[in-house]
Amino acid sequence: MLQEQSATPAAPVAAQPAGGLRWRQLLEDRWHKRLRDVTELSLAYCRAADVVADGQDADADRPEAQRLLDRTVAARRKLADTEEALGRLAAGKFGRCEQCGSALPPGVLAAIPETRYCRSCMAGPATAMNR
Repeated sequence: MLQEQSATPAAPVAAQPAGGLRWRQLLEDRWHKRLRDVTELSLAYCRAADVVADGQDADADRPEAQRLLDRTVAARRKLADTEEALGRLAAGKFGRCEQCGSALPPGVLAAIPETRYCRSCMAGPATAMNR
């Protein structure tokens, strides 16, 4: 547990936006959960891949190993997104669209704190260019 906490990016309090401590706690909680998910999925994938490598009913276990690998990759992406959000928080850029700089709605951040773009910028380049 101590090792997990030391790997969490630290954000200086002065660089955090209003409510920054709340966002930091939310992101750190998500980081810990996602780290556990990645670890559990990685271990499950390794066990499934070992069964396939041993040749014991390999054809039946191959789809399960692939499914676990796909889930592990997706979990690692979510973990990286959370780490990047912690980095934005530390840099004082959290809660702003990375493309246009507009403030992201607090409700969106509460549901998906890793959000990077506002609705307009997510809609595509044509929408962003019409502003």
